[in-house]
Amino acid sequence: MKSELIVDVQSSDISVALLEDSRLVSLQKESRGIAYAVGDIYLAKVKKLMPGLNAAFVNVGYEKDAFLHYLDLGPRFSSYSQFVRDLLADKKHLPQLQKKTLLPEIDKHGAIADVLAPGQELLVQIVKEPISSKGPRLTTEISLTGRYLVLMPFSDKISVSQKIKSGEERTRLRQLIGSIKPRNFGIIVRTSAEGKKVAELNTELKALMKCWEDALAKAQKVTAPALVFEEESRIVTALRDIFSTSFQDIYVNDPEITQQIRNYVSIIAPESRDIVREYNSPEPIFDKFGITRQIKSSFGKTVSFRSGAYIIIESTEALHVIDVNSGNRSKASSDQESNALEVNLRAADEIARQLRLRDMGGIIVIDFIDMAKQEHRQALFDHMKEVMANDRARHNILPLSKFGLMQITRQRVRPALDIVTAESCPSCFGKGEIQPSLLFTDTLKEKLDYLINDLQQRNFIMYVHPFVDAYIKKGLISSLYRKWRMELGRCFKIMPDQSLAYLQYRVIDSHKNEIDLKEEKDMASAATKTKNKAKNRGNNPNDE
Repeated sequence: MKSELIVDVQSSDISVALLEDSRLVSLQKESRGIAYAVGDIYLAKVKKLMPGLNAAFVNVGYEKDAFLHYLDLGPRFSSYSQFVRDLLADKKHLPQLQKKTLLPEIDKHGAIADVLAPGQELLVQIVKEPISSKGPRLTTEISLTGRYLVLMPFSDKISVSQKIKSGEERTRLRQLIGSIKPRNFGIIVRTSAEGKKVAELNTELKALMKCWEDALAKAQKVTAPALVFEEESRIVTALRDIFSTSFQDIYVNDPEITQQIRNYVSIIAPESRDIVREYNSPEPIFDKFGITRQIKSSFGKTVSFRSGAYIIIESTEALHVIDVNSGNRSKASSDQESNALEVNLRAADEIARQLRLRDMGGIIVIDFIDMAKQEHRQALFDHMKEVMANDRARHNILPLSKFGLMQITRQRVRPALDIVTAESCPSCFGKGEIQPSLLFTDTLKEKLDYLINDLQQRNFIMYVHPFVDAYIKKGLISSLYRKWRMELGRCFKIMPDQSLAYLQYRVIDSHKNEIDLKEEKDMASAATKTKNKAKNRGNNPNDE
């Protein structure tokens, strides 16, 4: 199986697509200006206690107060709380956790009011990003994640990933980590640490310890609420969790991000450094690898798969309902039971892919086609567990109920990826009336004239819908594209972009920054220019 990673870097966000045999199986979008992301550590202040919820609302600087439940304080909260007080009391000296004596664990069934007070300052870490109207969810059990290890202060426990099956390897890693682990720090050994030497693990452990100390030092200098630790690069964070040595190629359309990824891959897998390639073509990178078309077909309410069958996905904030339909299958079996099993198995494949693609979390209820035979129902349950095995998010699958429903719970730490595939009209702005489509080419020429002669832009690219691009470039000698370049100069290109609506366009300058052309504003300015030209000719339209 050929695995490829495609990274699309835009001015506002970064999209990472994972392809397996050219089929989109995972898509992540990270805003370049994102705040309050999972893993960020803040010096925060308790705002108010909610005894009824046994929780506290905490000010981390977000518009909505963050939520901290008593169970998210961790058993070692007494030791943690004393350490934070020492940290903030003496701004000149950094307390050494290795030299501290851990206090007894707090009562698992205790009350929030017994351990927290309004105005108290805490070091907190975000475990769930803001979702809908809710603020971030927090924990005081700080953890710092690396490629091979997870460092957990205020603990002495060593855990090894259950995905490492070899008992001998698990014992080796446990003993190895025990020999290099600092006192009062717990370690979780990740699956990628399997087979690694002590030098590699020790190097990463030292790097994580440095991050912990830097966060503490910053906390002493800032005033709550303030960010004290975040990952160096969002793209590196995303890559850390999905990178595999089985990747054949990684394509990136930005030189700076290409270098960041190449440096990261050089550290974790030096033999794979050369698979990171910069993409320089003016054609959108997602169009080049067929990703845009797959996104358009995979993110709608109705998703078709093999032989005419399809699924319908309906979502609320915490619940997703998926209905499986056989449609008008061209290869339907005369045996209804076998036909239902076949459709359900293929639907399970697509549903597992959709959960990863959309990062759907919470409760998922699937209404499969009814099957009478118990062995078929068991086969479907086993198949769903098999196809969900590669899903990194924690999940639990229940067998089919007597109503033919399957329930899945899936971990949710960030909002589900919601991509609207229905195109809004870029010409009427929701008013219901548009300019004549036939005159759209005139509008494009006016924009080009405005960009070249008024804004003095050179070497820019205007992206349009593929149908519009084909119309403009129709005819080798008599094409509109050739005429415009002869009249305005060869200082621009027009390229197709499958992500655009029919009468939509966008412009990228020579530095790959998008030029913001507001349609209504530009049309008004164009009208003003026309009036000014008429005045200069002594032909003012207002004189009539």
